[in-house]
Amino acid sequence: MFSKLLIANRGEIACRVIKTARRMGITTVALYSDADRDALHVELADEAVHIGPAPARESYLVAERVIQAAIDTDADAIHPGYGFLSENAGFARACEEAGIVFVGPPASAIDAMGSKSAAKQIMEEASVPLVPGYHGDDQDPAVLKQAADAMGYPVLLKATAGGGGKGMRQVWSAAEFDEALAAAKRESSASFGDDTMLVEKYLTKPRHVEVQVFCDNHGSGVYLAERDCSVQRRHQKVIEEAPAPGMTEALRREMGETAVQAARAINYSGAGTVEFLLDEDGSFYFMEMNTRLQVEHPVTEMITGQDLVEWQLRVASNELLPLQQDEIRLQGHAFEARVYAEDAAHDFLPATGTLAFLQPPEESANVRVDTGVREGDEISVYYDPMIAKLIVWDESRERALQRLAGALSEYRIGGTVTNVDFLYNLATSAPFRAAELDTGFIERHSELIFHEREQDLASELPLAAFALLLYRQQQDRPGSCLDPYTPWASHNAWRLNEAHTQLLNVRCHDREVAVSADWLGDAYRLRVDGQETTIKGQLDGDTLSFEVAGHRQRATLAATGEDFILYLSSGAITFSDVRPDTGEADSSGSAGGLTAPMNGTVVNLLVAPGTTVEANQALLVMEAMKMEHTIRAPAAGIVEAFYFQPGELVDGGAELVNFTPEAASE
Repeated sequence: MFSKLLIANRGEIACRVIKTARRMGITTVALYSDADRDALHVELADEAVHIGPAPARESYLVAERVIQAAIDTDADAIHPGYGFLSENAGFARACEEAGIVFVGPPASAIDAMGSKSAAKQIMEEASVPLVPGYHGDDQDPAVLKQAADAMGYPVLLKATAGGGGKGMRQVWSAAEFDEALAAAKRESSASFGDDTMLVEKYLTKPRHVEVQVFCDNHGSGVYLAERDCSVQRRHQKVIEEAPAPGMTEALRREMGETAVQAARAINYSGAGTVEFLLDEDGSFYFMEMNTRLQVEHPVTEMITGQDLVEWQLRVASNELLPLQQDEIRLQGHAFEARVYAEDAAHDFLPATGTLAFLQPPEESANVRVDTGVREGDEISVYYDPMIAKLIVWDESRERALQRLAGALSEYRIGGTVTNVDFLYNLATSAPFRAAELDTGFIERHSELIFHEREQDLASELPLAAFALLLYRQQQDRPGSCLDPYTPWASHNAWRLNEAHTQLLNVRCHDREVAVSADWLGDAYRLRVDGQETTIKGQLDGDTLSFEVAGHRQRATLAATGEDFILYLSSGAITFSDVRPDTGEADSSGSAGGLTAPMNGTVVNLLVAPGTTVEANQALLVMEAMKMEHTIRAPAAGIVEAFYFQPGELVDGGAELVNFTPEAASE
């Protein structure tokens, strides 16, 4: 076994690998960019090496620096995690040439599966079933479109070097093909340095079911059941589960043995995932093989009781597989929900910000949180905006789903927009509970998933004001008072021989409301819009205990810069303390035009200044956190000027285009 392991990655997967390596007695070395100098994975590792500037292409993706860091620290193995260099055959070969063990499959296996088109040819020769499609070398756009026209729409464009949904587009008609192909090729080139595409028939209601395979260097290969990853947005997984609902033992065996057959066809070694599309009639088709550990591997660990990172390390050190096929046992059901800094209601736009408040659910045998961030950390524009992976397990799918809903309701994050409410709505929706799953689930059930919690202003506004009053008292409480019982130490507006009314303005649910509060000796009487509510309670740190009309509850109060978030069992209330205007605020508004929906980089300008455009016409393309976003005209009009050029970094909210609507230009 290795004595020192370098992890060529960052964030939660680096932390995940470090934990297993430490349990096994292996010294760990982390890498960090300028942006990650104070990151959690750096703190957890035994050693850490600076690898370069914040952009991944100048740090984590520079293979020569990674290998030199391993040499300089006497690491005898490198674990690539997932993403970055994990499926780079050249990097795997460079490790071998440097005398360093690459914790992954042979470079030849990565090469074989690195091109989706070549992989499909190999799988076809190995009698693995394939989705109909074009996988040829001729990349002339006319040839690709002809193939799409011939197989019939809808079709799916996929980057042959791709992964994680990047360089992938659904095309529903011939009219959409050219724009979709151009966007997919740009995204693929930016992410992988290769814009080669394949075209496949798009199945309208398939399930995405993948099989975890493991092979050693001694001829043994096993499958560790399957995972259902059907619920996706932007072709990226949202909630994964294991085992797949409705899976029969016969179908599991057939898919598992096919997956191992696929792995053996390329002389595989280590952890791999063979992804299939499972159609409604029970037929399945090979999609691709990921030659690395998957993001969703924890659900397999939860139902098998195995540590897959430990398996990776043991196989890489030339040991036999820990278990043979007939020794693998499945127990219970597990879910993984990916918690992201993103705006689910606005096409899942990635978000940035500082995690001003972070309180994950308590971990146990049933609840696990894999994360690479702490409270106070920044979600930057340079990397994937994942905050954590929330994993739950229980004896049955129904009970595990109840665990998931409970853990999501307990997840407290302040300082950036997140997808936690979206995940909760999805996990508690009737179709998801009924396991009516396929890859179009989110789009088909959008009305169930994208609803906001109903607002109860009559109860929420007084409660927000009460929390604000106690927060002010907590912040103003002097620490030097020798007699805590003297009225001079009181911060409840105490007055001798008279009641005193406190006045405050609270902004909640886009309403600014005046609230008056009278101290009654053991409670506050609050008046909002002519209605009175009496609330008693106390704030201890960030825990608010309160009672209204005999109903006692507990909540969490988070201060996140200018705003507050009160987390209740029924949902979160976001509000702010509106202070008197001292005249210092800048009242100047921004000029007209289109603004950046997030921090990112301008990739391409699609029209020239002075062009008259139609409503919804694509104007420019931005890239943020590895994903492309097309900015479109809000109406017919004239593009007067662009304020940024390709390659320039743009802050969220910055004006991008000087645009004159048609009515104004007449």
